[in-house]
Amino acid sequence: MKIAALQMVSTPDVGRNLDAAGGLIERAAAAGAQLVALPEYFCLMGRRDDDKLAIAEAPGDGPIQRFLATQARRHGLWLIGGTLPLRTGRAARVTNSCLVFSPDGTLAARYDKMHLFAFDNGREQYDEGRVLEAGSEPVALQAGPLRVGLSVCYDLRFPELYRALMQPPCELLCVPSAFTYTTGQAHWELLLRARAVENQCVVLAPAQGGTHENGRRTWGHSMIVDPWGEVLALQAEGEGVVLASVDAQRLAVVRTQLPALQHRRL
Repeated sequence: MKIAALQMVSTPDVGRNLDAAGGLIERAAAAGAQLVALPEYFCLMGRRDDDKLAIAEAPGDGPIQRFLATQARRHGLWLIGGTLPLRTGRAARVTNSCLVFSPDGTLAARYDKMHLFAFDNGREQYDEGRVLEAGSEPVALQAGPLRVGLSVCYDLRFPELYRALMQPPCELLCVPSAFTYTTGQAHWELLLRARAVENQCVVLAPAQGGTHENGRRTWGHSMIVDPWGEVLALQAEGEGVVLASVDAQRLAVVRTQLPALQHRRL
């Protein structure tokens, strides 16, 4: 099954971001991708944290959700829709939600980011908890021949989430992200390859990658990693489509030769 990670440099303008995402999805579909994943915050990289509140949609209804459903149906593919803000019913709080649409355009899964990023090195300060409400449940789904585990960005630092997603085992783990340049340069590839190796899965990691209009710089380096930790495809910065195939035989060989998943004690 051919899969694609889409890298974006999203802006504070939702319309422009949807146009850019649509063009990248079309490119991936034309290249034969059957499962395509957008990055975290593909629809908005705002100037302030609370800009998310202004574009937040009710679950099941809204222009961003309709866009994702239409794109999945138009191209006949599985679409992992990065993330978008969904209303929670609490004032000034939204979830950072990853929605997956099937090839007929129906909603197949929703995952709300469980781990909320905070960072302060004296020069950069982030605290997602100011406007986000954390999710509480791991989510995996069957997407054609692949069992897919969902996660978002900062979740990558919490291996226990991925262990929970491996019951039963997934073939693919998806990590739409908007890693900061600072933390991405230090840890992004290291963590992605670790999650691939320890779970003997393909990891699909679409990212924001570049300098945004709000002044933030994201690390990018969207990539696809195989279950032995080999980086199959990568794009460092700028918009682009990263493509590779999930090789079922390769997965089986790795898991047979080194049956680590069967050796788990905890």
